[in-house]
Amino acid sequence: MRILVDYRPALRARTGVGEYIHTLVSAYTASSDDTVTLFTSSWKDRLSPSVAHELRARFVDRRVPVTVLNYLWHRAEWPNVEMLAGDVDVVHAAHPLLIPARRAAQVVTIHDLYFLLHPERTRAEIRRDYAELTPQHARRADAVITSSAHTKQLMTEQLGVEAARIYICPPGAPAWQTLGRAPNTPNDGYILFLGTLEPRKNLDVLLDAYTALLRGSRRAPRLVIAGAASADAQPWLHRIAREPLKDHVTYKGYIDHDQRESLYAGARALVLPSLDEGFGLPVLEAMSAGVAVVTSNRGSLPEVVGTAGVLLDPGDVSAWAAALERVATDHAWANELARAGLDRARTFTWERSALELRRAYLDAVRRRGER
Repeated sequence: MRILVDYRPALRARTGVGEYIHTLVSAYTASSDDTVTLFTSSWKDRLSPSVAHELRARFVDRRVPVTVLNYLWHRAEWPNVEMLAGDVDVVHAAHPLLIPARRAAQVVTIHDLYFLLHPERTRAEIRRDYAELTPQHARRADAVITSSAHTKQLMTEQLGVEAARIYICPPGAPAWQTLGRAPNTPNDGYILFLGTLEPRKNLDVLLDAYTALLRGSRRAPRLVIAGAASADAQPWLHRIAREPLKDHVTYKGYIDHDQRESLYAGARALVLPSLDEGFGLPVLEAMSAGVAVVTSNRGSLPEVVGTAGVLLDPGDVSAWAAALERVATDHAWANELARAGLDRARTFTWERSALELRRAYLDAVRRRGER
């Protein structure tokens, strides 16, 4: 098969969606002889040929601004992919909306439906297009890729997508150079939050809980917040720059994939109080690194964590404060969580997801041919 994959989310900083598509392509090309081509478009950012070489893929790089191309694709369904990249058998969008095609089977990726449930918390073209267009695009797609059974169920119930067209391809656990062989719970380790600073990450509750911990304990570990700041992040950044947090909270900004191992190495626990997650990649990364996990009981997080971490109501500040205190002071408990996380993380493999992705592509080509 000739497969074109939308690589634009990974062109700059590889946050969750970008890292997912990058590593899924890598696993796919490692296990298949299909011809994979990466598609990028940007006015100023160019794809390095070394990335295509690393992924054993070809690439098509067009000097078209992402916002312009997305508007044309989403609203005019033009230009078709064959005009931009030549003939392919499958075109795989890294986002929920179809990439127009004349002959190619069309595949979309939907990690979550947060944009549909809370459109007021989204911005730009996500607010403009996703809530309106995703239901019909998902039903028209020859195959839909998602990362969790939770999101698959939501799509069948809320979008009316046929379950047989939805394929679950969860991220695999990363292979660290030094971490992942034993619990990583340093006595002087910090509490780590890793993720984009946006409303659904529920940082207000985390900061409230950590403030309560500071007031009630002299042994509170440092809180390290890492992740790109969205346009909504200023109130949180201002808050951690003032008392009582300014001497206890460190904001590191976006962390490159290559720097994540050192970030987890210094962590005693990962906290993720999200209101919704399509998967929650930092949770899997932390478990695979032997770092204890405290996270919310919403979205796909219970599915990912299972019984290997602490699951809390994202609105219960006192419960979060208590969990932070215990994970900081109870070494045996932190080690128990870390060991359970290591075992849980081993059940997630990119190889298995690559096999499921190939099944999705083959089924998509068959469905395209039938219609």
